[in-house]
Amino acid sequence: SVNGERLGTYNGHTGAVWCVDADWDTRHVLTGSADNSCRLWDCETGKQLALVKTSSAVRTCGFDFGGNIIMFSTDKQMGYQCFVSFFDLRDPSQIENNEPYMKIPCSDSKITSAVWGPLGEFIIAGHENGELNQFSAKSGEQLSNIKEHTKQINDIQTSRDMTMFITASKDNTAKLFDCTSLEHLKTFRTERPVNSAALSPIFDHVVLGGGQEAMDVTTTSTRIGKFEARFFHLAFEEEFGRVKGHFGPINSVAFHPDGKSYSSGGEDGYVRIHYFDPQYFEFEFEA
Repeated sequence: SVNGERLGTYNGHTGAVWCVDADWDTRHVLTGSADNSCRLWDCETGKQLALVKTSSAVRTCGFDFGGNIIMFSTDKQMGYQCFVSFFDLRDPSQIENNEPYMKIPCSDSKITSAVWGPLGEFIIAGHENGELNQFSAKSGEQLSNIKEHTKQINDIQTSRDMTMFITASKDNTAKLFDCTSLEHLKTFRTERPVNSAALSPIFDHVVLGGGQEAMDVTTTSTRIGKFEARFFHLAFEEEFGRVKGHFGPINSVAFHPDGKSYSSGGEDGYVRIHYFDPQYFEFEFEA
């Protein structure tokens, strides 16, 4: 993350990789793919440690807080239902037999994004129809359900202390919620679908990335494509900055854990790492 140098590759997937997550001490990496598999890798060596085959594409995946339990969701396609599966890595037989300790069906609307809640007690799932659900990681029951978005939720990211999370949606908004109660706290509005949103670990700042659908890009000039990363104030919901660079929709954004830089990945095939100016930090502390 310092200079963007490539350190290694995880070879094995034969389809688009939809999701990736590292555990808390960065020993293992989890990936989910359109090749109908979820794979566990050794982070340092790139060796594949486990392979879970699924009936349809794996859309989201993640480690719990302790790194012992993994969850992933599969797409509703080819006659198969959308499921969330939970595996305990401390029990090797679950992976060997491809039998999760729990499998939750989602018949109404497929899960498009999901993250673990604080302490690994539940997961928060965003759906194609704009709904948000909390599912217990122990019993599998639906703890709560809300619908604040009118269209598909593309991305969910939590705050550093896991008390809040932000959603990015096709309805041109990103929204901030309380992790435990799912209370809707803030809304950040744009004129284009939002594909990804991230919360700064050190300031009350939010970065949004998006743009119109990739298939519509060729029909409009790049000037009005709106491919900038956009910065909003967390509390005041006001936009205070834009960063240009991508010449296609931004698919994902993330802050560096130290809050001094952020990266964005776009449909144009580039990952851009941006470092904040010294004035950025002075301005915030004065404010």
